[in-house]
Amino acid sequence: MNVQGSHPALEPGRIGDLRTANRLAVSPMTRVSAGPEGAPTPEMAAYYTEFARGGFGLVLTEGIYTDAVYSQSYLNQPGLVSARHVAAWRDVTGGVHEAGSLIVAQLMHAGALSQGNAHRDDTIGPSAVRPLGVMMPEYGGTGRWPVPREMGSADIEEAVAGFAAAAVNAREAGFDGVEIHAANGYLLDQFLTDYTNLREDSYGGPVANRVRLTAEVVEAIRAEVGPDWCVGVRLSQTKVNDFRYRWPGGVHDGEVIFAALAEAGATYLHIASEGRNWIETAELEGGLTITGQARRVTGLPVIANGGMHDAELSAQVIGDGHADFVSVARGALVNPDLPRRLAEGAELERFDRTLLEPMVTLDNVRSKRRVLEAKV
Repeated sequence: MNVQGSHPALEPGRIGDLRTANRLAVSPMTRVSAGPEGAPTPEMAAYYTEFARGGFGLVLTEGIYTDAVYSQSYLNQPGLVSARHVAAWRDVTGGVHEAGSLIVAQLMHAGALSQGNAHRDDTIGPSAVRPLGVMMPEYGGTGRWPVPREMGSADIEEAVAGFAAAAVNAREAGFDGVEIHAANGYLLDQFLTDYTNLREDSYGGPVANRVRLTAEVVEAIRAEVGPDWCVGVRLSQTKVNDFRYRWPGGVHDGEVIFAALAEAGATYLHIASEGRNWIETAELEGGLTITGQARRVTGLPVIANGGMHDAELSAQVIGDGHADFVSVARGALVNPDLPRRLAEGAELERFDRTLLEPMVTLDNVRSKRRVLEAKV
């Protein structure tokens, strides 16, 4: 690293009523390490607490399923549906808080990209369109995605209610807020994407209709948790099964999407890159960036994602006004003390792709980190 102590990401930050020690967040990362019924494990509590002890001001969880019907994406994914889930998450939030950080629960409905819900091959989506690509073997899937059943009004109401109930459970579990997962190709992003949403009702057609479901989820959660609790939204153009997709309307689509979510009551926006670098996915016509546009349109705090372990890139993104916070995924996985290393100007450990392998427990993450440290 060439940037030391004065790095803008090390300055205190604010998201709504939340005050963070710095502007560094741990990005959501799927770990498929919960118990078979979706309850977080002691290993998960230790995993999240380690980021807090490493100095991250904000920890965002992996995607958490929101209902016991269609929302679950993977086996061993954690949920926020039952009293048992709530009790187990309290151990996670308590550990993170004790270590001095804030923690936000990412709420996720997989929609057509589900390979682990209670109905198995019976999936739902905005339209009966087979998702691109094949299921993800690293998360237990094989073969092509099934064609989802087009959601009716009752399905939509059930999905919205699931998000709202999970948010209430998250608050009960001690989380500081929730982040609605409307990115990366999952249900809410399927509604937002033109080729997976062929509906002719008020949820399909122009982008103002396609963002409607996400806005309704924000409104439903806001109605349950009140005006001040943190309710963020994660968005992306790219997807786990389509790295090339961009919003077809470009700047215009961004204007409509960001404004709708701010009006619905979002506290912040998190713009993800799905494995791409921020530079690759952020550029819009006219010299704009998607994160900068989100800030300008809404006035809300914006979190940028994509290669933000790079000290020079994250300094540019925050220093030049493209975003207020940065989220780090793989760089944090191998460097849970990244904020401290950034403050000291210390080098980061290089990412080891085997850290992404599915895990029954998280013990081997810590063992691999120890191996990497021993090589220094």
